Amino acid sequence: MSKQIPVRDITPQAKPADNSVDLYASREKIYTRAFTGFFRNLRRFGGAALLLLYFGTVWLNWAGHQAVWWNLPERKFYIFGATFWPQDFILLSGLLIISAFGLFFITVFAGRVWCGYTCPQSVWTWIFMWCEKVTEGDRNQRIKLDKAPMSANKFLRKLAKHSLWLMIGFVTGLTFVGYFSPIRELTLDFFIGQADGWSYFWAGFFTLATYGNAGYLREQVCIYMCPYARFQSVMFDKDTLIVSYDPCKGEHRGPRKKGIDYKAEGLGDCIDCTMCVQVCPTGIDIRDGLQIECIGCAACIDACDSIMDKMDYPRGLISYTTEHNLAGQKTHLVRPRLIGYAIALLAMIGLLATAFVMRPLVGFDVSKDRVLYRENAEGRIENVYSLKIMNKDQREHTYLLSAKGLDDLQLAGQRELKVAAGEIMTLPVELSIAPEKLPSSANEVIFTLDDADEPDTHVEAKSRFIGPHIR
Repeated sequence: MSKQIPVRDITPQAKPADNSVDLYASREKIYTRAFTGFFRNLRRFGGAALLLLYFGTVWLNWAGHQAVWWNLPERKFYIFGATFWPQDFILLSGLLIISAFGLFFITVFAGRVWCGYTCPQSVWTWIFMWCEKVTEGDRNQRIKLDKAPMSANKFLRKLAKHSLWLMIGFVTGLTFVGYFSPIRELTLDFFIGQADGWSYFWAGFFTLATYGNAGYLREQVCIYMCPYARFQSVMFDKDTLIVSYDPCKGEHRGPRKKGIDYKAEGLGDCIDCTMCVQVCPTGIDIRDGLQIECIGCAACIDACDSIMDKMDYPRGLISYTTEHNLAGQKTHLVRPRLIGYAIALLAMIGLLATAFVMRPLVGFDVSKDRVLYRENAEGRIENVYSLKIMNKDQREHTYLLSAKGLDDLQLAGQRELKVAAGEIMTLPVELSIAPEKLPSSANEVIFTLDDADEPDTHVEAKSRFIGPHIR
């Protein structure tokens, strides 16, 4: 038998007589069985770290404000010791591109491990399935409970389950809003009715979104709504690690009887217990081969290994493997596509880090007044400008203002400017020059800003000095 990862035949069946086409299959509720194993523990520890990061970070303080805070009204975005402004959004674009290439890299190397271990949809779905287990029992108990007529016991169990779901959804939604409105004040104001209307709206929206996605839609999100499931297969090659069933070891399937040599009977290691199907969160049978619904969570590996241990058979009937490995060939960990993604990823990380380190912590803009020019009391030609100085740092800075570009150019007004942390200072200034010193009616001038505390910080902004027409 050829050792290749089988692929399930999904060729559409013949159209019915009325030529109707079903674009969506009616959902059959999936009842997952509880299980234990290495990959389940790995997913639990990874999920716990992600949940701690999500729910814990929002409560941290840094330099007198929330450590991670997207302050939309003031257009300031705090991430620990760094303050970002709308002008820095190019860095966010770079971060998103890096995340995309990181996802491409890990997909080429190990398939859909993102979906199985770290995707929020998967993490919250596992939490909601745990709530089902503690309130309604394991798989068989839940099936029996759903088939039973409504009773006080069934009602209370369902009520407990949905209450847990809504509570988790609410905490998730409130935490999300807390990244945009300081969580300490928000939590207090929320329960005493003093929060603003948008906070109530978005907390409610994300509560219901979490409740619906993780409680009801579940695998439907992965199968029908997530675009990643559609394009990830084009990144696979014969060296990609994916969850696969080994038909050469498992076929032919069949139950076992004591005292019978199953090898002599032509049976493989698969006893057809369907445990791999019963633990799958998307309800597929991995023995049918590579399928778009598989999220690579390895639940079937843990379940199958536990059965193999009980039967005293070798593990690995279902495993993370490659098509080359199943065919008895060498798996190539280093290959051109993987190297290409790695080089692109490292290059973009380097560029983003450089841009972050080199980004100026002061913003400086100059706009000229609408009045072209005027003559002051001393007979000098004068132009008025509006300066906007933005301190992007989280501490106060003193800046020294000057102007250059023309001989005899004089700057009137304040020269030493103290700008508080995160403050935007708007300052009107006047430049003047003797009429005979003007080389033309329109001249370039340069405003400079130097940091008194950090001599290396120097920014410039160009503008125009307008004078009378010179014949």
